[in-house]
Amino acid sequence: MSDANKELVRRLLERADGNDSSVLDEVLSPEYVDHNPPPFQGPETGLPGARSAFKNGAEIFSGWHHEVLDQFTDGDYVATRYTITGTHEGDLMGTPPSGKDVAFSGITISRCKDGRIAEEWELTDTVALLGQVGALSAITQH
Repeated sequence: MSDANKELVRRLLERADGNDSSVLDEVLSPEYVDHNPPPFQGPETGLPGARSAFKNGAEIFSGWHHEVLDQFTDGDYVATRYTITGTHEGDLMGTPPSGKDVAFSGITISRCKDGRIAEEWELTDTVALLGQVGALSAITQH
C-alpha cells in the first residue's frame, strides 16, 4: 500500500501543476482535514478549504510546479519533500504581484485511508518566499 499512497500524493501534485482542481475530488477523502498554516488556505476547512487553497495558490503563482525531491512512507503516512517554482502574479499575504520567479521548499505529511488522502500537515519556507517577492527587505539585503 505504501507505493500506492506515494503515487496518490504525486498525482495530487502533478495535477495541481496543471491547475486541474478536479483532482481534489478524486484523491481527497470526504472527511479530509487540512492542518496547513498560511499563506494559501482561507478560513474554510475540509474539502471546501482545500478547494480554496488550490484556487489561491493558482492565483498567486502562474506556472507553478512541484518537484518531488523525496518521499518516505510509514504505514498510512507519506512524507513528501518538494520544491515549488512559479511566477508571483497574485496578492501574497498583502504583497502585490512582483512578477518575480520564485522557488521555495516544503514538506507535507499525508495520512492516507481507503485509497484517498484523509489528512495533511504542510510546512513551506514562507520566509524565503516572502523574501524573494520583496516583502522582507531586511532578509533580502543580506
